[in-house]
Amino acid sequence: MIIRSWLFVPGDSEKKMAKGRENAADALILDLEDSVSDDRQDIARELTLAFLKANPDRSRQQLWVRINPLDSDLSLPDLAAIMGGAPDGIVIPKVKTAADINRLADYIRILEIREGVPEGQTKILSVATETAESLLTFPTYLENVTPRLSALTWGGEDLSAALGASSNRNPATGGYDDVFLYAKSMCLATARAVDAQPVGVVYVDFRDLEGLEAECLRDRQSGFIGKAAIHPAQSEVINRAFTPSDEEIEHAQKVVQVFEDNPGLGTVGLDGKMLDMPHLKQARNTLELAKQIADRG
Repeated sequence: MIIRSWLFVPGDSEKKMAKGRENAADALILDLEDSVSDDRQDIARELTLAFLKANPDRSRQQLWVRINPLDSDLSLPDLAAIMGGAPDGIVIPKVKTAADINRLADYIRILEIREGVPEGQTKILSVATETAESLLTFPTYLENVTPRLSALTWGGEDLSAALGASSNRNPATGGYDDVFLYAKSMCLATARAVDAQPVGVVYVDFRDLEGLEAECLRDRQSGFIGKAAIHPAQSEVINRAFTPSDEEIEHAQKVVQVFEDNPGLGTVGLDGKMLDMPHLKQARNTLELAKQIADRG
């Protein structure tokens, strides 16, 4: 299922998780990492498990859990505590190489068996660029990565800290600096190469909804599908930006129709423009995205 908006919610707050359930976000990420202090880890695990169990219907909104990094002492206790709630997926931060993804998949499989969760049901979202090492290991995703990997996103803020950067933005242009554009580009290309959903990075200025919408549209134009959110008000903006408009759907239908009306041709004309197979593929992708969103209701 295509997910347009992924809203982070602290796993140690019953109130915020309950409010998140009312939010327009396609998926909540119940967070056990950055938004939970060390002395509240056990509380967060208990509350997250209870919330997962209390909300088994995920037809409108999926429930994912961000665990602590695999190289910490907290990640396995996180998994062991929450898998009984059958989360739709696990978000893994601070990834260094795809070996981390495969190791997580092994842990998940064991816990699915223990908890009676259908094998393979639990998917993985990799936060693929929060460490310096991760920028050098994207090719490892092409080496038989687990099919549980269904989405990749990139992390600009943690990567700044890892690289010792004072900012991830270019002061002259306001856009991302070169190394962060590289991280974004490699995340997108790698996700597409392994048939996973590429997810845009969080937009940290949560009050600037116009800036968020502009960045969403740039992300979508680049090939991303969906974006992570750090504030409830961001979800509707993200959903709107990543939903094909009526005009886009109508154009896509016309593109598909003109190729169907001219079987065997690799190039056709439409509205004064020449179209070829990449245009047909883009049109079909647009219609499939629109269908998935409509089916969700």
